[in-house]
Amino acid sequence: MWLLGLTLLQAADRKPNFLFVYTDDQRWDAMGVVQREQGERARFPWFKTPHMDRLAAEGLRFRNAFVTLALCAPSRAVFLTGRYNHLNGVANNRTPFPESSVTHATLLRAAGYTTAYVGKWHMGSQSGQRPGFDYSASFVGQGRYNNCPVEINGVSTPTTGWIDDVLTGYAIDFIRQHRERPFSLVVGFKTPHGPRGGENLPARLRTLYADEASRPVPNLAVRAIYSGPGATAAKGAAVTPAHLDYFRHIAGADENLGRLLGALDEQGLTADTVLIYASDNGYYLGEHGLGDKRSLYEESLRIPLLVRYPRLVAAGSVRDEMVLNLDLAPTLLELAGATVPREMQGVSWVPLLAGQKSAWRQSFLAEYFQETNYPGTPTIVGVRTVDAKLVKYPGHPEWTEVFDLTLDPYELKNLAGDPASAARLTAEFDAQVQATGYRIPDYADKPGEAAPQKKGKKKQK
Repeated sequence: MWLLGLTLLQAADRKPNFLFVYTDDQRWDAMGVVQREQGERARFPWFKTPHMDRLAAEGLRFRNAFVTLALCAPSRAVFLTGRYNHLNGVANNRTPFPESSVTHATLLRAAGYTTAYVGKWHMGSQSGQRPGFDYSASFVGQGRYNNCPVEINGVSTPTTGWIDDVLTGYAIDFIRQHRERPFSLVVGFKTPHGPRGGENLPARLRTLYADEASRPVPNLAVRAIYSGPGATAAKGAAVTPAHLDYFRHIAGADENLGRLLGALDEQGLTADTVLIYASDNGYYLGEHGLGDKRSLYEESLRIPLLVRYPRLVAAGSVRDEMVLNLDLAPTLLELAGATVPREMQGVSWVPLLAGQKSAWRQSFLAEYFQETNYPGTPTIVGVRTVDAKLVKYPGHPEWTEVFDLTLDPYELKNLAGDPASAARLTAEFDAQVQATGYRIPDYADKPGEAAPQKKGKKKQK
């Protein structure tokens, strides 16, 4: 694969730029192009994302993209390091990112790139210039949607306006100022993370989709297996103002993606820029009686993933291989002609981007470590194959789940009692545990620990 990357560099006038844009909590099907593709099965057929759709039309859409741990800070750490959370030092939302980490940013900078991070970092309350990046414009923790202070290279600076509009402005300024030599820019939108609605939306989006309703899906009526006996599953179409606000926020992210696309066009950088669009995790909108994310049902693990690079990627292409947030760092490094460290556990997408037939992963390990400040979701580990899933809850063997995803895409029928299904997946699970070095790390929360207290502030998820 390295030879393919070298060939690309020789064919191009310069190393490619990288622009990685990601949202916070955007589920895989929260894109207009996916809703249209789903047809009768579409839950949100009225939802439109013209700029995401443009990316899909001009590049590649991965239809089976996943994260290995469906939670904000841990997933962001995986994107950066190409390593599982049980090894990379971040297992919850409260842990600062280890500044000595080897990331795609540190390695691209060593390879001659100017690196920048603009937007939501969300590694606990970590402040200061973002490690590995030459430039950063980022806020502390969750920040806020309006008039949010932004740290410019670690120096707090007041801003005015909706935060994702403001962040996009910083990103565009960086693109204009660094158009002459290769750059790697990460843009992290706060959208659509809560709290949503009301003044947390710009006025232009507050009444969007006001007359729309979501279609029901079968798993609204089936609660998560780990939910307490008093938990109730969702009923009906599970349409609430909060759900509509969720899509209004994503519409705002789509608008700002359009501004970034326009900036690349304006600066003549479209052909030389690898643009990747994704999210840090999926999100439940009532499925299995859940909101939020964290657990291993499909709505939580799956994310949108679009890649455009005109020098390599055929316009309007789609791939069905299982790709992971773990793969981002190796992909950027190969495209830059840099060496991918052996410690990185992901696999470069370059052969898939080039339209090649390639032996690819047939399964992957997914994990979650229970947080003391969010005890409702237990520690979970599982294996997801191309057509099935085995989920284990350490300490609770009675909760074990097995799903045939081909026959049961909504994960309604637990086949854990079927010896044949369980045996096949158990062997795959054991192989993945060994291959990934899975363990519960010492930096994960410990059962029985007191939840951390934040003085004067409401706990944030």
